[in-house]
Amino acid sequence: MPSLTLPECAHYIPPPETKEDLEFADLPIIDLSKAHTPEGRAELYPQLRDALRTHGFIYAINHGYTQAQRDRIFDIAGVPFNDVSPDEKKTYTADVEKVGYYAGYKPRQFWKVDTENQILDQIEHYAINLDIAKRPHPTAVRPFLPEIDDFTRHNHFNILHPILRLIALSLELPEETLVEKHNFDRTGETSVRFMKYYRRSNNEEEKSKNVWLKGHTDIGSITILWSQPIGGLQIMAPDGKWKWVRHIDNGLVINTGDMMTFLTGGYYKPTIHRVIQPPSDQRAYDRLGAYYFAMPDNDVRLLPCAESPVLKRVGIERQCPDEDAPSCEAWRKGRTVAYGRVDLKKGVESGVEEELIEGIVVKHYN
Repeated sequence: MPSLTLPECAHYIPPPETKEDLEFADLPIIDLSKAHTPEGRAELYPQLRDALRTHGFIYAINHGYTQAQRDRIFDIAGVPFNDVSPDEKKTYTADVEKVGYYAGYKPRQFWKVDTENQILDQIEHYAINLDIAKRPHPTAVRPFLPEIDDFTRHNHFNILHPILRLIALSLELPEETLVEKHNFDRTGETSVRFMKYYRRSNNEEEKSKNVWLKGHTDIGSITILWSQPIGGLQIMAPDGKWKWVRHIDNGLVINTGDMMTFLTGGYYKPTIHRVIQPPSDQRAYDRLGAYYFAMPDNDVRLLPCAESPVLKRVGIERQCPDEDAPSCEAWRKGRTVAYGRVDLKKGVESGVEEELIEGIVVKHYN
């Protein structure tokens, strides 16, 4: 009989929520427990549609994990950073520019945060493919793989797939249209990612104007962020202003990325967000996060779902001619290899920098 005793690790003690008077984004809250029935989905998809088309972000609650399960994941999230030696980390660090995906460690000071002042990031992350056995892991992480596998499957089947069904319904498509492009047992680079934002020096803060990760859009289709109390995440609101994202206990923050824009013919835009220095009453803490970065299968071509009655009515905004549409793998490699590594060019818009990926302009915002 298998042991019911879980492997031990340090308990993550979250800091108090900020008491500062911040300008928070007014994001709608979606109750995922309603997504289990046709009636519930019929109620939810207009809410999701309006929220994503207005803000690009939603909160989600009642997703199926208890507070205790969520807290345990944050305990495990600290293991790759706190319990693995620097030498062993090097063994499990991906050659991102060669392979074009994040797997294992991305070290600190890998990305350029500010091209002009050559400020580098202080973010370490550990990425795990949805097939957790696809690549090896550090010794300290291995005892936790069964729990990470459960977390991966929960994100994929109980959060991602319901969201994809709601988006399909909003386009008047069969519910499984987008689910069928996001399989669990096909080759792809959907991943769990644990990220640790380390505090920065005063000099770095001054030169980068307190920006830890410049305004960007995500590479994939859907990003699931497990809400944590240390502030820093901001979204570009419809009025063009940066607004803070509020923490919700055991809540999720979900947004759309580049690949969803391709697949929905511009109906759902990739949402612009950034990370800045936390509020002053939280600056004594490092910022730990748990994420699920979803992408279609590698071989999916990023073509709009032109059969959608909605897209036929409103029109399709193509990112490129259909014959030039990249595969998921090509887009992911192009953006991953370039992100934070190449020098960006100043765009036409103020405060915007640009790069060219697969012949398509990608914008970054400061």
